[in-house]
Amino acid sequence: MPRTAVVTGASSGIGAATARHLVAAGLDVVLGARREERLAEVAAECEEQRPGSARWHRLDVTDPDSVTTFVENLDEVHVLVNNAGGALGVDPVERLDEDGWRWMYEANVLGLARMTAALLPRLEASGDGHVVNIVSIAGFDPYPGGGGYVAAKHAARGVTGVLRHELLGRPVRVTEVDPGLVETEFSVVRLGEDDANEKVYAGMTPLSADDVADVVRFAVTRPSHVNLDRIVLQPRDQASAQHVHRRDG
Repeated sequence: MPRTAVVTGASSGIGAATARHLVAAGLDVVLGARREERLAEVAAECEEQRPGSARWHRLDVTDPDSVTTFVENLDEVHVLVNNAGGALGVDPVERLDEDGWRWMYEANVLGLARMTAALLPRLEASGDGHVVNIVSIAGFDPYPGGGGYVAAKHAARGVTGVLRHELLGRPVRVTEVDPGLVETEFSVVRLGEDDANEKVYAGMTPLSADDVADVVRFAVTRPSHVNLDRIVLQPRDQASAQHVHRRDG
């Protein structure tokens, strides 16, 4: 029987790409996100790749009841990809938006922790569990205007590191994936501008969602005794959060 992977934030971007890559690698997937119509579309794409490989349920990781309902629909789970999260705004700390910071902490930190805690019994019972947390270089590389997002991703890295220690000796691997600039809906949502991607990625070539998903696929298909603790990937045009090479014109 194929292993089963749960992917959060799976309605678009890295989550959707990860679902497709895992199905291609022979895993079945259970997809969760808030946007049900788009979630159903991603699941249908996976089903086209391999019939019977995908199903979905609505999931809001910031809502404990939603997490509970989602998990109740699951049986055996081998892999959890905590991808749900995001950023809001670029205001400096002195003009912090507390509601925005609170949402970022809920989505990027507590949501990750909720899903992991809820699924750990199933992951461990599988005999070969794997938690993959999609974090960010923002988790170790601060930058002006990052405020709440940088703080949340630092916390997400902290949770991931603690989890790796707590699960030592148990059959569950923990992998942290830290992407740099990736062209998805991330900047559009963060800035609230339809043309945000044109501005953020002007003059450089960012990573794609498939680039990140390919790394996740590699991590979860290693032999069960091999744990990739932390994977950092950035575009060739990026050296750090603040150092990006942009071509003129």
